Amino acid sequence: MILLGTYNNPRAVQGAADYFKTQGIPVSLRSNDGINVEVWVSETYRTQADILWQDFVNNPHHSKYSDASWQSGHTNSALIYGGSDLNLRQRFSALHWFLKLIFVLCLIVFGSFYLFDANAIFTSLQFKPDAPLSWVTPVLLHFGALHLVFNLSWWLHLGHQIVQRTGARYLFILFIVSSFVSNWAQFLMVDSRFGGLSGVVYALLGYAWIYSVKHSAQEPIVGKPIIGFMLLWMIFGFTELFFISMANWAHLFGLLSGMLIAFVQPKQKHT
Repeated sequence: MILLGTYNNPRAVQGAADYFKTQGIPVSLRSNDGINVEVWVSETYRTQADILWQDFVNNPHHSKYSDASWQSGHTNSALIYGGSDLNLRQRFSALHWFLKLIFVLCLIVFGSFYLFDANAIFTSLQFKPDAPLSWVTPVLLHFGALHLVFNLSWWLHLGHQIVQRTGARYLFILFIVSSFVSNWAQFLMVDSRFGGLSGVVYALLGYAWIYSVKHSAQEPIVGKPIIGFMLLWMIFGFTELFFISMANWAHLFGLLSGMLIAFVQPKQKHT
């Protein structure tokens, strides 16, 4: 057996393995951390397997891989990993450094509210029209555990999917543009008493939505039920039915900025 390659998306690799089998090439999958999967193949099939592997690496989300999994009778990875079932530490370590940086900064700011002067911390990070750095810093502010967990969960999940699909460049663009746009919108429409990563999260959602529409042959980054739920949540925020103070304009303009970025992004071509 020879090592064909390694890939850091177990589900995608399982689809590739199922597709390889439909082409008469049996492969063996191995993983020690639940993230990075080694693909092994017999020396006999090396030449053909190399061609198929390169095709997979160039377009890992092609529908033929998920179709192969359905044909094989399962869509869940059969890989068995060492350690805990979720491998949370390994999964977090495998994330892009920028995702981890924002995650940690939000946690530090949230924790500092309970250790130091909360008003002073809020004032230092609060939006100020004459301080360009403060056009971004409000995204680090969260005022409750549920608010924090909700935003960080979606930040990591959607951000990781976008990095995997398009690279880190668009994650940076989405973060910077949506921070500016959503924070300015909330300030102009209401006031400067707001905070949270929600505007950025909605930008990631909007980007994932339009990107998936433009690349319909690929597996969607986010499913339609989730998109529907998030849109309804945003609409309910404007109605104030839940008596929860939300930065509704930040959500809306964050969503629109993410959609626009995906719309103007050149469509990726795969061979």
